[in-house]
Amino acid sequence: MNSITQQTGLRVGVVGLGMMGQHHARVYSELGCELVGVVDANIERAQELAQKYNTRCYSDYKELIPQVDAVTIAVPTTLHHKVALDFINHGVHCLVEKPIASTLQEAEQIVQQAEANSVRLMVGHIERFNPAVTQLKQRIDEGVLGKLMIISTRRVGPFVTRIRDVGIIIDTTTHDIDIARYLTGKEPLSIFCKAGRFKHQKEDHAIVVLDFGDMTACLEANWFTPYKVRSLVATGSEGIASLDYITQELSIHNSSQSAAETDITPGEPLKLELGHFLHCVECDEQPLVSGYDGLRALDIALRAEEASTHV
Repeated sequence: MNSITQQTGLRVGVVGLGMMGQHHARVYSELGCELVGVVDANIERAQELAQKYNTRCYSDYKELIPQVDAVTIAVPTTLHHKVALDFINHGVHCLVEKPIASTLQEAEQIVQQAEANSVRLMVGHIERFNPAVTQLKQRIDEGVLGKLMIISTRRVGPFVTRIRDVGIIIDTTTHDIDIARYLTGKEPLSIFCKAGRFKHQKEDHAIVVLDFGDMTACLEANWFTPYKVRSLVATGSEGIASLDYITQELSIHNSSQSAAETDITPGEPLKLELGHFLHCVECDEQPLVSGYDGLRALDIALRAEEASTHV
């Protein structure tokens, strides 16, 4: 993975200034590119962040299209398709926050149009850029754990009132679906899911099991635990690894090693992600998380929803 460390000539923008979009604006302002403008339907919010980061504000994203080389799209998921296609069809490189779209058909159209317009398309599965995940992937590929057999994840925490348009599988479990695909390098053969809802209009807790044939991933998510947990345990034939996404700590235990990994350089995953995106745009390289990766994560999540039995 590469990051932008020097001044670039890229003109970038951010559409949607909610929980994630506001941080995209902040990080772009720190990366040496030109933050041309920020967009939000709430013009007061746009004005506030434009002033903070010394850029221009808009309430209509179409005003930004002719001014940028690349853009982050962080609007509600149901709007990803329309907004992304408008930028893509004008040759603007796009980082679309995850999930890539609301439906598989919309995701396929986004990916196809990006290819047709020679646009770099990246999907914001930010956990790929967590330094602990990078280290774990390297250790798995080196064979430190032997044959990978089980991945178990917990992504739980308090209820999130801002999320209204999708349930927890699409909003939250897609992180771990993507990481399971990334660590194994495989696609699941079958999917089991048990989910339910108490407070949200869609499911707000779920267990998703992905059967990779010779390996299984069990992904737990809920919006009821009063404290945040973001963890992963990978079990192999020769050892076990435990990862904390929040503290960026990784410990590996096997016959030759039983200690925390000490050579992980902490870093802000979003800054690493956006630096990588800008590098790929500048150097015309394929992003670590392609549009196809986003499409596959969405496909698996939708299949999990469809296969779910409810409690």
